[in-house]
Amino acid sequence: MSSYYDKALELLSRVHSTQSEAIAKAGSVVGETVKGGGIVHAFGSGHSAAIAYEAHGRAGGLAAVSAIIDPLRGLSENVEGYGRALLRPVVFAKRDSVIVISNSGRNALPIEVAMVARENGLIVIAITSLAHTTSVKSRHSSGKRLFELADVVIDNMGESGDASVQVTGCSVPVGPTSTIAGAYIMNEIMIAAVEWLVRNGVEPPVFKSANLDGSKEHNEALRRRYSAPRILW
Repeated sequence: MSSYYDKALELLSRVHSTQSEAIAKAGSVVGETVKGGGIVHAFGSGHSAAIAYEAHGRAGGLAAVSAIIDPLRGLSENVEGYGRALLRPVVFAKRDSVIVISNSGRNALPIEVAMVARENGLIVIAITSLAHTTSVKSRHSSGKRLFELADVVIDNMGESGDASVQVTGCSVPVGPTSTIAGAYIMNEIMIAAVEWLVRNGVEPPVFKSANLDGSKEHNEALRRRYSAPRILW
């Protein structure tokens, strides 16, 4: 059982040592978005949605982050055109930015989310596995993969196929790493953004835990500031 533990620790160490510059750049994009009154939209298809939710509406997180929710939970991620349809109700402003998470970076849904964001003038941040995505072809007719549509690319350093542990007697690897790495990366981006905001004289709009005394008024004020019509809590 220590194999997965060791791999997870080694993975996070590699992400920290190789992706810090990209994470800092993403943090500055998020900081500039918040300073300019924009919204940071986060999207992930399938299990990658967990990484988008990691940044949305939680204690220690920025109130200016909105998770774009796929009600089909990735079941239509290879249906071209679904991404554009999903985004029709989303109100984008040029001062916004978007974080798209996809381990493989090959499926039509996250690719179209990135495309629509770019068409609306948004900066696109991608969290993906470069080992995986560079070993496969795109499933979108454009031939593009997510990293090819992003202004900032952060590599989660995962193996092709995501699973990292080979168990004797099982022919298929187990123990995916994209969620562990993705959550770490997303929170590092938000921390970098808060540091950027402080350096630039802006009070970071950070939620307090709802389980702390006195947090209700603080959080409700932030929700009023960032909710209608841009974020649905």
